[in-house]
Amino acid sequence: MGRYFGTDGFRGEANCGLTADHAYKVGRFLGWYYGELKRRAGKEHENARIVIGKDTRRSSYMFEYSLVAGLVASGADAYMLHVTTTPSVAYVARVEEFDCGIMITASHNPYFDNGIKLINSYGEKIDEETIALVEDYIDGKLELFGEKWPEVPFAKREHIGQTVDYVAGRNRYIGYLISLGMYSLRDVKVGLDCANGASWNIAPAVFGALRASVHVINDEPNGFNINKDAGSTHIERLQKFVVDNGLDVGFAFDGDADRCLAVDEKGNVITGDHILYICGKYMKERGELLNNTVVTTVMSNFGLYKAFEECGINYAKTDVGDKYVYEYMTLNGCRIGGEQSGHIIFTKNASTGDGILTSIKLMEVMMAKKSPLSKLSEGLKIYPQVLKNVRVTDKEKAQSDPDVQAAVKAAADGLGDSGRILVRPSGTEPKVRVMVEAPTEEICRKYVDSVVDVIKGKGYEA
Repeated sequence: MGRYFGTDGFRGEANCGLTADHAYKVGRFLGWYYGELKRRAGKEHENARIVIGKDTRRSSYMFEYSLVAGLVASGADAYMLHVTTTPSVAYVARVEEFDCGIMITASHNPYFDNGIKLINSYGEKIDEETIALVEDYIDGKLELFGEKWPEVPFAKREHIGQTVDYVAGRNRYIGYLISLGMYSLRDVKVGLDCANGASWNIAPAVFGALRASVHVINDEPNGFNINKDAGSTHIERLQKFVVDNGLDVGFAFDGDADRCLAVDEKGNVITGDHILYICGKYMKERGELLNNTVVTTVMSNFGLYKAFEECGINYAKTDVGDKYVYEYMTLNGCRIGGEQSGHIIFTKNASTGDGILTSIKLMEVMMAKKSPLSKLSEGLKIYPQVLKNVRVTDKEKAQSDPDVQAAVKAAADGLGDSGRILVRPSGTEPKVRVMVEAPTEEICRKYVDSVVDVIKGKGYEA
C-alpha cells in the first residue's frame, strides 16, 4: 500500500485523514498528467477526459468540487455523473474511452469517512505506478519525464478545462444492466436495501424495468445516514423485511453498490460465498465456467471449498481485496470470483465488483432453475466463523508483535486440522481483523478472544 492510497483508494475521515486540499491536488495531478501524455503523443489539441461519480455522503459534494477544480485548472474536461455507483463509473470509463475515472466514496464506512477511488480507461483500479506519482505530487517531490515538478503548470486561456453534466452516462449504465436481464421478473417480489447510498435510484429503476414487484428500504439518503443500520453491513433489517412482507428474495447493497449480499425467502443471509457457489455451479452446468475455476480470497469459508470439491469445481485463493481477485482472474482467464463480503466479479460483463449486476445474475439462476434461493444454496454448509475487528494505533506493529504472533500460533495449534485462524490488517481502516473458523461458534470465540485480548493487553487498541 502507498502513503495515502490503500487497497481500495485514498480513504479517511473527511477533512481529517482526507481533506479538500488532498482532493484538489489529486485533480490537479490527474488533469495535468493525462493531458501531458496526450501532448507527448502528438494530441496537444485534445483535453484529458475524466469522469467522476460520488455517493450520498455530505462530504462527497465538497470532494467533487475540489477534484473538479483541480482537473479543469490543469486543462482536463470533467464529466460529472453526480450520485452514482462505483461500477457505473468503471463502466462509463471503459466503454466511452475516458482517460480515467474517479469515484468519491468510502464504500461501507460510516458517513463521516470518505474516499477517492481511481479507475483506469479499462474500468479497472488504476495501476500502482500512477498511484505512486499522485502521492509524490501530494508530497511535493514529483519526478517525471526526466524533470522535477514541485508544481505542475496551470492551464491558461482556451486550454482551461470544462465541466460537463453527464447524467446520460449513468443512464446508459442503467440501460446496460437492464439488457443483462435474461428473464422477465413479472410477479417476483424483490426486496432492495439501498443503504441510503449510491444505488438508491438505480437499483429500483433496473428491477422495475425487469417487471419485478419492487419493495425498497433505505432509499432516502440525507448525507448522514449512508450505511447507518442499513445495507450489506447491517442486513438484519432486510431479513425481517423479506419475511414480514412475504418477498421471494432480497438484495442488500453497500454505500457505493460494488457489493451485494442477499436474503432468501426464509430470511436466511446469502453471503458472497453462497453467491460464488450458486453462480459458479450454474455456470459450470452451462459450460460457461472457463478453466473450471472460481476465484476466492483467503477469507472464504471452509465449507465453500468442500462444496466446490463435491461439484468438481476448482478454486483459487488470493489475498483479501477485489483488486487481487480481479488480477488473478484476468491473468488466468477466469469468469467469476469474489469475496465473502459480497464483492463479486463477472469478467464477461464488468471489470469490477458490481452489486446490482450480482443481484441480476442471482435472479437469472433462480428463474432458469425455477427454484427459490434457499434451495439453490442447500449444497453449501458454512462452518461457524467469528471475526473481530480491533481498532489499533498501528496495524503493522500490532500484528508483528511477538506476543501477538505467539497467541496466533497457539490458537492455530489448538485448532489443528479442524479449523483455522487468520489475522490480517484492514486495507481501508486502522484495524486488525482476527477471524477463526471451527466446528462450533464457542470454539471460534475462544480462539478469537485469545488473540484479541493480547492485542489489547499490549496497548495497541486505539
